[in-house]
Parts: sequence; C-alpha cells; structure tokens
Amino acid sequence: MARPRLPAVAAARLGKLLTKRFFARSVHEVAPELIGATLLYDGLGGVIVEVEAYHHTDPAAHSFGGQTERNAVMFGPPGYAYVYRSYGIHWCVNFVCEAEGSASAVLIRALEPTHGLDAMRARRGLEDPRMLCSGPGKLTQALGITLTANALPLDAPPFAIHRRLAEPDIVTGPRIGITKAADYPWRFGLKGSRFLSKPFPRSI
Repeated sequence: MARPRLPAVAAARLGKLLTKRFFARSVHEVAPELIGATLLYDGLGGVIVEVEAYHHTDPAAHSFGGQTERNAVMFGPPGYAYVYRSYGIHWCVNFVCEAEGSASAVLIRALEPTHGLDAMRARRGLEDPRMLCSGPGKLTQALGITLTANALPLDAPPFAIHRRLAEPDIVTGPRIGITKAADYPWRFGLKGSRFLSKPFPRSI
C-alpha cells in the first residue's frame, strides 16, 4: 500500500525563529499571526493551521477564576508553554501571551504535519497525514508533548516556532468544545486547509 505523499508545504523554507517578544502582545493579535507559522517539538511538527484565543476576561479561559497550581504559568511572562490535561484524556498545548499577570493564551488546535511524519504515524497508529494533528489532543500525541513541556520557553529547545513566510488567508469562527462564551469568534484557521480539526461555518 502506497504511503500518502508528504504535503507540498513541507518543502517550504522555514522562517526565523520567534522569540518571547512575539508573544508579548494582545492574544488577539498573536493568535491569527500564528496561522502559517511552523511549530516543531523535538524536531517534529508542522504548519499551524488552527488556533483559539483565550483572554483573561473570557469566562472560558482557565485563568478566569484566578490563579491555581494548574494554570500558574498563564499568569507568568509571555512566551511559555501552558500544557494541561483535557477531560482527563488528552494533553493540550497553549502559548502564553500578553504582559505578565494577564493570564491569556493561544490554544494550538491543528497542524499540517511536515516534519517527522514517520514518528508521528507511529505514535498515532495512523497513516493519513490529515488525521495526525487535526485536533489539540491529536497533535500533542503526535509530537510527544506532555506535562513535562509545561512552563518551558517557546524560544528554546525542545520548542522551535518559525515565523510564517507569507500572510495566509485566514478564516474565523466560534470556538469548539466549550459551553461558556462559545459564540466568541476567537477561532482562527487557514482557509481551505484539509488539516483542520473541524470545518469553519460558511459565511452567509
């Protein structure tokens, strides 16, 4: 059986590495600018095609009720990873944004896999590249991200986040899997991507 072809975007050059300064801005500015960037963890990963923004004033944000042991990294300086267990099953990775104390972050929801597909296939037990990272729990499993990555800097190994080389077409819509503030249009995705966790609603 022929193995699915590597996505064409894999051949693209990688942009410059992002630093903590990139994340020291409004979460609503950072989130859409992450679309098209390349996220690597221990050399595995791909192009970010879907994210969600969570602001500290947002009832759906983990920080909304105040600081806890679990969410403490959100209240720290920007440019660090916030990793938590979702529904006791999946790990999710977020990028902390804004000034220290703001407690805002971007959830990484989906990637187009471009680096280390064989290793990701082995971890996920799947061949189809479209299914490897098409969800926040799927991508952390594929990349091997667990709680050990919590509070790690995003501009140093094992993380490497490369700036996008061109401005992509971005679509927005309501966030997924939450009950509070579910109508906020703070989900951003790469238009036309086949690697999203869920299609965006069509514009009326």
